[in-house]
Amino acid sequence: MPTAILLAYWLRFNLHIFPAGPQTDCWRLTAIALVVHAVLFRAFGLYRGLWRFASTPDTIRITKAVVLGGLTTTMVSALVFRLDGVPRSVLVLFPVILGLGLTCPRFFYRVVKDKRLALRRKEGKRTLIAGAGQAGELLLRDLLSRQDYQPVALVDDDSGKQGYDIHGVRVMGRLTDTMSLVEALDIELVLFAIPSAPKEALNRIIRECSAAGVECRTLPSIHEMKGDRVEANQLRPITLDDLLGREPVKLDEKAIAGYLRGKNIMVTGGGGSIGSELCRQIAAAAPNRLIVFEHSEFNLYRIEMELRRDFPDLDLAVVLGDVKIINRVEWAMETFRPDAVFHAAAYKHVPMLEKNPAEGVFNNVIGTKVVADAADRFRVKRFVLVSTDKAVNPANVMGTTKRIAEIYCQNLAARSRTKFITTRFGNVLGSAGSVVPLFEEQISSGGPVTVTHEKITRFFMTIPEAVGLILQAGAMGRGGEIYVLEMGEPVLIKELAEQMIRLSGFIPHEDIKIVYTGLRPGEKLYEEVFHAGEGLLGTDHPKLQLAKCREVDWQWLCDELECLRTAAMSREVGPLMRHLKNIVPEFSGGVRKERMEEAADSRRDLRLVG
Repeated sequence: MPTAILLAYWLRFNLHIFPAGPQTDCWRLTAIALVVHAVLFRAFGLYRGLWRFASTPDTIRITKAVVLGGLTTTMVSALVFRLDGVPRSVLVLFPVILGLGLTCPRFFYRVVKDKRLALRRKEGKRTLIAGAGQAGELLLRDLLSRQDYQPVALVDDDSGKQGYDIHGVRVMGRLTDTMSLVEALDIELVLFAIPSAPKEALNRIIRECSAAGVECRTLPSIHEMKGDRVEANQLRPITLDDLLGREPVKLDEKAIAGYLRGKNIMVTGGGGSIGSELCRQIAAAAPNRLIVFEHSEFNLYRIEMELRRDFPDLDLAVVLGDVKIINRVEWAMETFRPDAVFHAAAYKHVPMLEKNPAEGVFNNVIGTKVVADAADRFRVKRFVLVSTDKAVNPANVMGTTKRIAEIYCQNLAARSRTKFITTRFGNVLGSAGSVVPLFEEQISSGGPVTVTHEKITRFFMTIPEAVGLILQAGAMGRGGEIYVLEMGEPVLIKELAEQMIRLSGFIPHEDIKIVYTGLRPGEKLYEEVFHAGEGLLGTDHPKLQLAKCREVDWQWLCDELECLRTAAMSREVGPLMRHLKNIVPEFSGGVRKERMEEAADSRRDLRLVG
């Protein structure tokens, strides 16, 4: 600081020693400037910055501090001694010299350090970065400070960036040029720092890099990252979410918070894949109390520990109970008086319910009826049923039981003050019992990976995306609707298996075989998200569509459900299947079972162990 003022005086007097009179004013100006700039430099964080990482934001902070400091020093000095004897040019030169004095050494130090690191970086992995935008630039800057990376090239689809150097590393092509550059430059590592990269291009690059033995990693999405720093230690392996995921869903946070914040919210099946994510997102919305209802002791314990750790201020009630037991459900409703209930408790494994149809009816139909009736009795404001695309034209017991649950909730809505809302979607990546964990286990054991049919397809979305849309539907629903979550394009399961094998570092059909085992009982080649008679309509949210309610005679429905319950209790598969078809005429399964039981014995029923 004193040096900057002395240099300003020295320049003012043409590099000569200035007279004694101005010297007195110089020391008074210096004393005031020291106090003013010490306060401002601390306020602008100039003492906290590391010279090694000096950058444009540091320059901006220095400029602001110096300009404000110069103006403040001038005003205070004018009040104290009227600036008598202080040349006006000094007041202009002093901030300029001070700014240069603070900025230049920082950047000189960084340039020297970068040069030294560049010489030592020869040992690092030869790295190509896909993406020359802000994230790519920040990542490159961090890589240059590390010894284990040697950035060689960048690629980006922006034509305006082609041929330009960023921190000494050239943008050498587009995404389509990645593999040719990998071969030409002996690249060992490809890093993705471009969230907007087309999934097709990403899949192709991953596939080709896997075949060439080149490792691929990516930065997390903006939604995943905390803060605005981009560093090499944030890099992670490519996941299925990256390959199959879509653009982040925009939710109406205000509308969702409107019916969750400060309210008592109950989640049945709260320890399952969907239920546990519902609990997490609801807890983040600051409810008055969250009631987790779960029949699995271990799952309930696990989600309780997680919620108490992550949300220490949350009023959490955990209830170990079964949705089929009326007394337990009604006790929970009466004790905690929920304002909204999310019913995620269900059996969902298709082949398992084909073998145990009575248990599927008890849990998915009778259990839903018990919880829905209790919600009606205790005046719950909203009841959100979590359903599945397998309920559309069902070919299996699981889908049929979920369709009956939809029908009951839709028709109960017309007779209740509770808003009964149904959400329907396809498979979620990584959910318990789904194909993804099965493939992971098979790959880890060396294969083969089993796929039921070469042409089988399924819809997929991530668990957080599905739950976010469930909450959004709960905010939009007025009662009786079925909201269909927009699932995008169906995924060929064969390709899903191949992608997972590549992500594990193997080559499909060579390192890990894929075996086709044939469709299982109740399994369809493809799933549908709505029935032709439902007349799908648009909504205010681009990811949610509305299926019209199909009303049935209420008394007939109640009578059929009672007959269904009786058949399930006696484990009489023939009558059970007939009542399933009576309620859901489009159910295409069960014919083979009835014929088998008729041929087995003259009683025409097969009693299965429950």
